[in-house]
Amino acid sequence: MDDAPKSSLELAMERLKKKDAEQGVVDHVLTDEQKNEIAEIRKTYGAKLAQEEILFKSHAQGAFEPDARRTLEENYRRDVERITHERDRKIEKIRNAG
Repeated sequence: MDDAPKSSLELAMERLKKKDAEQGVVDHVLTDEQKNEIAEIRKTYGAKLAQEEILFKSHAQGAFEPDARRTLEENYRRDVERITHERDRKIEKIRNAG
């Protein structure tokens, strides 16, 4: 089976792994506890993002002036970016703890 042709995805993954090894990047295997923590963070922040979307849509329905709507949209984008960054930072902290 080793002689079977490889897909372009498999070839790309091999090249990336080789490049990582050359650059000294170490592949960390996550423990079950870390995986569960990451899943819980994703769940929690998914709920926060959904809440922000609901609030934005609720407020946007009543905003008829272009400036007011633009401000709502900017605030929503900023809040989503902040929540996403916070989520990613926490996940990265767990991944690097191993």
